[in-house]
Parts: sequence; C-alpha cells; structure tokens
Amino acid sequence: MTAWSQRHLTWIRQVQFEHPAQEVTRLDYLHEVDHAVGRIERLDHAIDEAVQTAPPSMRAVIEALQALRGIALVSAVTIVAEVGELSRFERAPQLMGYSGMGAREDSSGPRTRRGGITKTGNAHLRRIAIEAAWAYRHRPAVGGALRKRQAPVSEAVKAIGWKAQLRLHARYRKLLGRGKCQQQVVTAVGRELLGFIWAIGVTVARQQRTTIAA
Repeated sequence: MTAWSQRHLTWIRQVQFEHPAQEVTRLDYLHEVDHAVGRIERLDHAIDEAVQTAPPSMRAVIEALQALRGIALVSAVTIVAEVGELSRFERAPQLMGYSGMGAREDSSGPRTRRGGITKTGNAHLRRIAIEAAWAYRHRPAVGGALRKRQAPVSEAVKAIGWKAQLRLHARYRKLLGRGKCQQQVVTAVGRELLGFIWAIGVTVARQQRTTIAA
C-alpha cells in the first residue's frame, strides 16, 4: 500500500526466490514498476513541452504558482488548465465556489447553519488543492526544491508564498487543536489555499499589464 523506496527496489532487483511462482510474481511486479516509471517520465516530458509552447501569460502564471508550497509543475499546469485565467474571478471566494469547496449552507429565517463543502464544482481543481494542503502540516520553511521553483518569480509572488505558509500552517494547527479530524482540517486548509492561488494569479496579471503599459 506504500511506494517502494529506492533501497527496497535495489534489493528486489537482486533477490531471487526459489519457488517458481514467487519468482514470476517478482518479475511481473518489477515490470509493472518499470512500465509506470517510464509512463510518468514520458508524460512529464510531454507536459514540459506543452508548457514551453503555451502563451507567455499562461507560462508566467504556471511559473508563479510553483512558489507555493505543495504545488510543483504538474499541479500548476492542472490549475491553469482547469481554471484558465485566475484573474477572471473578482474575489477569492468565487474561485473556492468554482472548485466546490464553498461551505454548504442550510439557512431558515434568523437561523444560519453551515456544513461541509458542497463538492458541486471542478473536482480536478478541488483534488489539487486538497493534495497540496497536506504540505502545510509542516512548519514554514523554504527547502531546496521550493527555493529553486521560486528563483524566477517576483518578490511579490514570493511574499504571497511565504504568507501562505504562515497562515495555513497556523490554521492547520488551530483546527487540529480543536479536535477536528485530519481530513476535515486539510480540506479547510485547501479551501484557504485557493485564496492564495487566486492572489498569485491576480498579481501576475497585474504585473503583466504594468509591463505592457510601460
């Protein structure tokens, strides 16, 4: 149920089982792993090529989104492919609603009751936001991989990325401290992460308009 580590993969390539059925199973599993790795590499290469041929405005947003912890190339491409121009939403809650991560509400007269997310929206965007939200359970930090992704972006975008780390990690700890289950906490963090995704999209669009005007 867990991914094989490199150490385990090296061992499983060298070991041989005496029983023919076990040995056939080992070879079949290795073949499937190699096939999956090759497929992922081909798809990653195809995504890289697609990004290089995308319009400059789209490439800028894809690059900027990777300044956020938990969002690398594939996630950034998926967001842009599913949403298009992030700046088309006037406010962040509109993007949250588009993803189906807005709070469900049951109101009657003076009574207002809010429940879980509606899930009536873009499932792909919602999945990316929730997957990325798991990264914010860790303390704020800028590791080597994130620093490399942030190198080409503006200071304004980097500031949004850092603000997201501070805000979302604190949110994660606060909700967990209230006794919420981890999946609920991560979903709530993912909803707020969409706000920072929207902010980066708006910031990049504003920077592009300023460059054109200049």
